[in-house]
Amino acid sequence: MYLIGQTDRFIRNEREAAIVAIADQLASMFAERSAKHDREGSFPHDNFANMREFGYLKLTVPKEYGGDDASLYEFVLAQDHLARGDGSTALAAGWHLGQVMQLRIKRSWPEDLYASFCKEVVSKGATINHFASERATGSPSRGGKPETTAIKAAGGYFINGRKTYSTLSPDVSYFTVSAWMEEENRVGEFFIPMGTGISIEETWDTLGMRATGSHDLVLDQVFVPDGDTLSGAVIKRNGETPFDGGTLLHIPACYIGIAHAARDFAINFAKNYRPNSLPGPISELPTIQRQIGEMEAELITARTLLYSVADRWDRGPEGRTGLKPELGLVKYVATNSAVRIVDLAMRIVGGASLSRKLPLERMYRDVRAGLHNPPMDDITLNGLAQRALAEQ
Repeated sequence: MYLIGQTDRFIRNEREAAIVAIADQLASMFAERSAKHDREGSFPHDNFANMREFGYLKLTVPKEYGGDDASLYEFVLAQDHLARGDGSTALAAGWHLGQVMQLRIKRSWPEDLYASFCKEVVSKGATINHFASERATGSPSRGGKPETTAIKAAGGYFINGRKTYSTLSPDVSYFTVSAWMEEENRVGEFFIPMGTGISIEETWDTLGMRATGSHDLVLDQVFVPDGDTLSGAVIKRNGETPFDGGTLLHIPACYIGIAHAARDFAINFAKNYRPNSLPGPISELPTIQRQIGEMEAELITARTLLYSVADRWDRGPEGRTGLKPELGLVKYVATNSAVRIVDLAMRIVGGASLSRKLPLERMYRDVRAGLHNPPMDDITLNGLAQRALAEQ
């Protein structure tokens, strides 16, 4: 059950309230389909059709190209609410919105190419993601050399390889991909439209977040021209990663949103479940109230950290590099708190929470996936330790 129209203490103005209202409407629709997509492991094309209809996919597009020009705070607020309806949909959409926002901030693409792409997001609901993961290299954040290759040819490059964990691949209009450029002895990045030579192998059959479409993407002699157009482009990044910094906060926002939905379900259950052994609902029991209090402590702490760091990131562009440890900490706290919150929600509901007729067992599986999204806990904790040591 999705509860719409609740007061959110982190909404600060009318613009944010309007963004949340759209996310809430979408989440309410998604919640009705989430069990079906989870059970089938099917991609939620219907949810993405709704997001195109509502204009949600242009949230982070610059204003000059027809988008909403959302701040980081507004972006994570929207994702937090959207994930309460369906976590898989929110995570997949978050990668698209995050890349569009990162490109808006860094302006690392040729402006004509970025402008053309943004206008297509606004007019058609085009989507994008960056695919870097490979079986041999593991997480791209750990610096492995890609086995995907870019071979120089007349007028461009031929790309060959396989990318894993390609979230959003069943819906993506364009993508960027990392590949090893042997002639230049470096990793390059290429902007590619879905088309000839590209196939998707449906390998994504997992415990949680089953509807993200994170399949294998296979590239077979895909030609990328040297020109900077929507038919393809060679992108020069000078070592910068496509998701560098604050835009990755869409990940903790998603998992906190799932946990929030589990919390809402458990509280509603506790207020309405009246076993005949008790004079009133179980919400009156001290044990249940303590568990609700523990959920609130975890949720408020995680959300306060999330929105505090997002606000600091928005207000101080010059200090964003120094916020990297806090950005990792947000993800660490939020994902681990989400696991704890859903666990408590299931304890409140009891044995019935294991039933697939209720959403809690799906939420329990989904939040565990957050532990494996970047940055990993060990990297975050090591970064915090290194900063602490350097300060002494």
